Amino acid sequence: MGCPRVPGAVLVCLLLLRPPPSAACPSACRCALGEVDCSGHGLRRVPPSLPTNTSSLWLGYNFIMVLGQRSFPPLPELLLLSLPHNRLEMIHSLALLGLEALQELDLSNNHLTSLAPETFLPLSGLTMLNLGSNRLQELEPEVLGALPQLQVLLLQNNPWVCSCSILPLWLWLSHNRQKVQEKSSLLCKLPENLDKYPIMAFGNESFRQCQETPLTTQQYIIFLTIGPFSFTVSIFFCIFLGSITVAYHNLCREPHLCGRSHTRRGH
Repeated sequence: MGCPRVPGAVLVCLLLLRPPPSAACPSACRCALGEVDCSGHGLRRVPPSLPTNTSSLWLGYNFIMVLGQRSFPPLPELLLLSLPHNRLEMIHSLALLGLEALQELDLSNNHLTSLAPETFLPLSGLTMLNLGSNRLQELEPEVLGALPQLQVLLLQNNPWVCSCSILPLWLWLSHNRQKVQEKSSLLCKLPENLDKYPIMAFGNESFRQCQETPLTTQQYIIFLTIGPFSFTVSIFFCIFLGSITVAYHNLCREPHLCGRSHTRRGH
């Protein structure tokens, strides 16, 4: 007696509907209940395969230097990403795609010198960002403006250059004081006369000279070109008018040339 075929068809359907198995835990990591700890294993890049249910990913104390384009596999449940004490020098503007649920990001104690305005665009739900102890000298406010849910920001121990270029960042910080942590550690490094001066202690008057719009190189060239040209033209015009006036007076000295005009005046 043969086995009924209907249960077999049902079994096949169930197998097809079953979600694909989650990626195995990388050998250099420890995985348990959504937490993946890959700290201190000498990693030079993010593991290419991670469990899709990862909610916390710890990658601190490794040798990761670059987060390239799409450095992470899609992790729709990732809430915390910790990358402190690596050697991060560059983060690609598309490095964090696939991490849309992320809420906390720790990039402290690295070698970051700049960040593209698009870096954190995929992280619209981020509430905490730690950029402390890097090599940032300035930071475009558009980098932070991409984080509408941000509540905690750490920027301490960076070599900030307190020139006019820091004005946009200062304005953002002034309007978001409640979000900035460790304010007393947010200090100028350059110029030397402002070394260790607190950035948050600046006032509007400190940037008064920066608000005067300077001339660009192109504008200087235009002014330097138009100035001498217009001066030369004015001189030639004055000489031309002067020559006409002198010629007219010389002609009027001749009675037979200006007689008619004198006669008409007499009448």
